[in-house]
Parts: sequence; structure tokens; C-alpha cells
Amino acid sequence: MTLTDLLPSGADPDDLYGIFSSWAAERGTTPYPAQQDAMIELLSGSNVILSTPTGSGKSLVATAHQFATLAAHRAGGGRVYYTAPIKALVSEKFFTAVEIFGYAQVGMMTGDAAVNPDAPIICCTAEILANIALRDGTAADIAAVLSPQPRNAHP
Repeated sequence: MTLTDLLPSGADPDDLYGIFSSWAAERGTTPYPAQQDAMIELLSGSNVILSTPTGSGKSLVATAHQFATLAAHRAGGGRVYYTAPIKALVSEKFFTAVEIFGYAQVGMMTGDAAVNPDAPIICCTAEILANIALRDGTAADIAAVLSPQPRNAHP
């Protein structure tokens, strides 16, 4: 069973949080308070910048946001893009997302290849997302962007 199989018929933030929290608990994961706060804000429609060290749980928050955006997508919302600066990380995020959400829900786009490019969840290089935004502007089908960066990535 994938997380997609647990999607409720609507996109109520409380329902999404409850379902996601139960799913995480079944996998032995208890979110930290900072993760809970970030997930609640994201599921409620707020923007969040989560600046924490590598290994502190940003991926769990990103997965919760992908879950919420997927629920909204089913109701006519846009797609979620998970970007990374290098293809190796994009591939890693793609395979993880496929495991969690199922192949039909996840696509990957890099400068070299595209796999399932019409999926509601897209893992891509930052360059691909920039090209989509430049080409389509405000008409781009972008509901959310997740862009994990190492905490000390900027000089």
C-alpha cells in the first residue's frame, strides 16, 4: 500500500495531518515539534522555510507537503516539484517518492531524460524547474516547490 492509497476524498488539512501522522507512526517515525509545526503550516496552505541541519527530518516534512499537494491535485490543483541541484539527488528523491506514492504519481525530469513527466509529483533539477517557470510564467502548473539545500550551501 502506498501513501496515495490513503488519500481522503477531500483536502481538509486536519484529515491530511491525521492520515499522514498515522502513516509515519506505522513506520516508526515520530515527528519532532519543529517538523510538526512545519507540517501543520504547510498543510494549512502557508509557505515554510525550514532551515535545519542535514539529517534533521526535512524529508519527512517534504513528504507531508507532497501528500497534501497530491490531495489538492486530485481536486484540480497544480503539481508539486521537488528540485535538487544535481541529477544524482534528483534520482534518489524520485525513487524514494515512487516507493512512497507509487509510480503513477511520480515523474522525473533532468537535462538528459524524462520519466512520467505528466505526473502530479515531479522530481527535477533546479534548471528544469527554472526553464518551466521562464517558459510558462504564471500559467505554469506549479502548486508547490520543495527545494532542499544544505544549510551551509551559500558562501
